[in-house]
Amino acid sequence: MKKMSIVAICAAVFATAANAGFVSAQPVSSAGGFIGNETIVTVKQAKDMRDDTYVVMQGKIVSQVKGDKYTFEDGTGSITVEIDDDDWRGQTVSPSDTVKIYGEVDRGFMNVEIDVDTIQKM
Repeated sequence: MKKMSIVAICAAVFATAANAGFVSAQPVSSAGGFIGNETIVTVKQAKDMRDDTYVVMQGKIVSQVKGDKYTFEDGTGSITVEIDDDDWRGQTVSPSDTVKIYGEVDRGFMNVEIDVDTIQKM
């Protein structure tokens, strides 16, 4: 009986976590802190950067590609971004919202993506 209770609790926790992100309606919880001078990188610039280069980008997430991959656009183009469930921090984001993403360039053999660490709704 204890095993069934533990399984049920785990299932509820994972189901709740899976709903966070692009369509979630959970409240934002942020501890805050200092933000210094940030250099905003465009999609066009990011596509030419080296693997693992830290970037800050501003634009819109216009669609979900598959799973945790989304299409991010700014005035210079579009790029695929990978946003894990916990990176959303409970924010709800729609294609009409401007966001700032913090992450690293993930350069593969045939493509370039951004592995997002944090997303901030503007």
